[in-house]
Amino acid sequence: MNRRTLLNRFGMGLGGVALAEMLSKEQAQAADAGILGAPHAAPKAKRIIYLFMSGGPSHLDLYDYKPLLNQRHGEQLPDSVRGTQRLTGMSGNQSSIPMVGSPFKFTQHGQAGGWYSDLLPHTASIADDICVVRSMFTESINHGPGVTFFQTGSQIAGRPSMGAWLSYGLGAQNENLPSFTVLITKGKGGQPLGAHLWGTGFLPTKHQGVLFRAAKDPVLYLGNPEGVSAGSRRMMLDRLRELHEHQFAGTPDVEISSRIDHYEMAYRMQSSIPEATGIEDEPQSILDMYGPDVRTPGTFAANCLQARRLAERGVRFIQLYHQDWDHHGGLPGNLPKLAKETDQASAALIKDLKQRGLLDDTLVVWGGEFGRTNYCQGKISANFGRDHHPRCFTAWMAGGGIKPGSVYGETDEFGYNVAKDGVHIHDFHATLLHLLGIDHERLTYKFQGRRYRLTDVHGHVVKGLLA
Repeated sequence: MNRRTLLNRFGMGLGGVALAEMLSKEQAQAADAGILGAPHAAPKAKRIIYLFMSGGPSHLDLYDYKPLLNQRHGEQLPDSVRGTQRLTGMSGNQSSIPMVGSPFKFTQHGQAGGWYSDLLPHTASIADDICVVRSMFTESINHGPGVTFFQTGSQIAGRPSMGAWLSYGLGAQNENLPSFTVLITKGKGGQPLGAHLWGTGFLPTKHQGVLFRAAKDPVLYLGNPEGVSAGSRRMMLDRLRELHEHQFAGTPDVEISSRIDHYEMAYRMQSSIPEATGIEDEPQSILDMYGPDVRTPGTFAANCLQARRLAERGVRFIQLYHQDWDHHGGLPGNLPKLAKETDQASAALIKDLKQRGLLDDTLVVWGGEFGRTNYCQGKISANFGRDHHPRCFTAWMAGGGIKPGSVYGETDEFGYNVAKDGVHIHDFHATLLHLLGIDHERLTYKFQGRRYRLTDVHGHVVKGLLA
């Protein structure tokens, strides 16, 4: 006999009545303003747009200029730099790891004089709006655990995603749209992206991310079937709700309430999604800003514009994924293609938010799960590649209380280790929550006898990133 049955059968069922009352109150609270009711402190940001570059972009070829690597091109990485770090099996002969310089030109931009590769002219143009963090680090050395770590705070799948935590804690700003949406660039290869990355883990499923399709209709079944009117649909949902509420009265399961919420949200989305995702009302100047791919559903440019439209309509967490950054070989030819696909639209998103007054309370994040090695994978050639590198890599943030026009942290002259102001993933998460007014140690959920949080038992707010 489980605990719920015990409460319902013994003591004349008073335990079950008390449990039902507690759960119904919790659900009502979570439905309105999130479980917190209000942020712990005055928030700088109301929402997050996360541009995730899945595969591990090479910081050494994009943001972290290391002229020493060009000077010592082909030489072996000194043992004193590598230390005892383990390498992946993909690096081949681990006794021979020749350093390789970047084939791309770097120039300085912005008041902080940050270095940007010539692959990123548009991102360089917003240097005074972003904070480039050069000192990110992680323990994950492979893609699956690495991406999962960034998205859920754990390398093991099954924990709630960051967007789910925010939805659970702060609730929704627009009752007609999901509080957490996911957009993936279509037609890209690389490592697969699983639903656990935007799932709820042990949180109620109403907080899971809604995946938008790369199609004209981003959500299936927006229209009613032939012969079914809006009135008929509403009547059917009302009767279904009554049945679910009757079931909940006898068995107060949180997932019954979530099911009711899903049906109601789906009904409201039939009118809200076409309006939110249609770009017919966008002026040509805005479309030109995002680039020629913006009219093609599912491209990164189209997804960035969708992100802005969703942000201004109150969606709390908007997750964009762009794959295929895993360049074990062919980096000189493949990296420029990826940069071209993302550079203009990423910068356009910042400019667009800024000109609409949305950047002040929208936190935009760009980055991958780790960086790339300063040595060549295999023998040096014109078509070289770089292996996974968790010890240091780069991300950038903008808006929402982040210090603009700044560069935070440093790596050593080889671009191999953090030299100053390291930022771990748990610190990164703690800082994002802080900007949203949340104390990362106080947003918790009790599951199987333990209180869990996004930052596990770690994490510190990085004050040097704050405006």
